[in-house]
Amino acid sequence: MSTTTIRLPEDLKARVAAAAKRAGTSTHGFILEAIAEKTAQEGRRADFDAVAEERYARIVASGKTIPWQDMRGYLEEHLAGKKVKRPVARKLAR
Repeated sequence: MSTTTIRLPEDLKARVAAAAKRAGTSTHGFILEAIAEKTAQEGRRADFDAVAEERYARIVASGKTIPWQDMRGYLEEHLAGKKVKRPVARKLAR
């Protein structure tokens, strides 16, 4: 484990200390947990962005997509337990 120094404004330091006390943990533990949560959140965001970019690239390459209104109708019917045919992708309107 290594040491990193961070300088907190006094008001933030007081808020962190109060939040840590409410959470029943030390200020140090609270800060570590906050950094871990933010790091995990950023990882999920990066994964989400990568999936979105890959999907968009497929749409651009194929020129096909399913209009949201068709997809939403399908999803609503499917979630309602109805037997419904999946919508078919078609050329992207430009």
